[in-house]
Amino acid sequence: MKAIVLEKPGQMRAVNMQSPREPRPGEALVRVRRVGICGTDLHAFRGTQPYFEYPRIVGHELGVEVLALGDAEQELAVGDLCALEPSFHCGQCIACRRGRSNCCVNLKVFGVHVDGGLREQVVVPVSNLHKSTKLTPEQLSLVEPLCIGAHAVRRAAPEPGDTVLIIGVGPIGLAVAQSARLHDVTVLIMDVLDERLAFARDTRGIQHAIDARREPLEQLKSILGGELATIVFDCTGNKQSMEQALTYMAHGGKLVFVGIFLGDMTFNDPTFHRKETTLLSSRNATAEDFREIIARMERGEIDVLPWITHRALADELPGVFPTWVKGETNLFKASVEW
Repeated sequence: MKAIVLEKPGQMRAVNMQSPREPRPGEALVRVRRVGICGTDLHAFRGTQPYFEYPRIVGHELGVEVLALGDAEQELAVGDLCALEPSFHCGQCIACRRGRSNCCVNLKVFGVHVDGGLREQVVVPVSNLHKSTKLTPEQLSLVEPLCIGAHAVRRAAPEPGDTVLIIGVGPIGLAVAQSARLHDVTVLIMDVLDERLAFARDTRGIQHAIDARREPLEQLKSILGGELATIVFDCTGNKQSMEQALTYMAHGGKLVFVGIFLGDMTFNDPTFHRKETTLLSSRNATAEDFREIIARMERGEIDVLPWITHRALADELPGVFPTWVKGETNLFKASVEW
């Protein structure tokens, strides 16, 4: 069986490995049909991804086909197409018992803590497979990043009339924007890259775009009639951006950290208290998020296929991946076909 292994930062190669074992009860053997490449994979290639060890098979945004089941399943059958929920949880820790499996104490993220999807076949828990009868494997590989955005918005619990600022409009930032727009709120985006701002306007029709290099606070106030955003999502994973995000939040507002970086951060405590800040983090997604996003995609409410700017066959990946990481090809979202 073929697989792509990230042996160490900057070094990826194709290998032959042993085929998976037969699935046990509660498990499924799946064929990997599509793998989405995300920031986690790019950071891992650079050597800057938290919670990561080498060598590792990366890839956690999957569209898969069921090949075999460990026991009779009522909801799944051989041939079904599914999205994979890549956060494998224990089901017994305090977080799991409270319905917060996305931040399980013993969490193992597929493609980060354990080997992931850049291989032809793999055995996974049936409970982590989310079936669709309408979506293609490529569409299913885009479900997971959309769920990250949906979960972040669920954490923030926006109310009608909220003004939402999303800092960093890569795929996760756009996923947040996609879910936020389903509420009765005003959505604004901010980035340092002209092409990202233009991409968001062109593919999502977002009108309020702020260039973070040119007095962003004044731009924000100008758009909002002198006020600040009631909810701020920082999706950059950038220390400086995350430390400054509080600047853009209105009094009584919420600040949600979606991106993550290696290190500590600080902000001004009097400002934090004066605004009576609600500070939230958002990690991974839940089965509820997967069900919601698949249903919305099946109804045609969400279309993210325009996000895919690059496609490659798995055999081509060791050669093209370094160019994607270096930003030589204006990558937004890449899809790998097995």
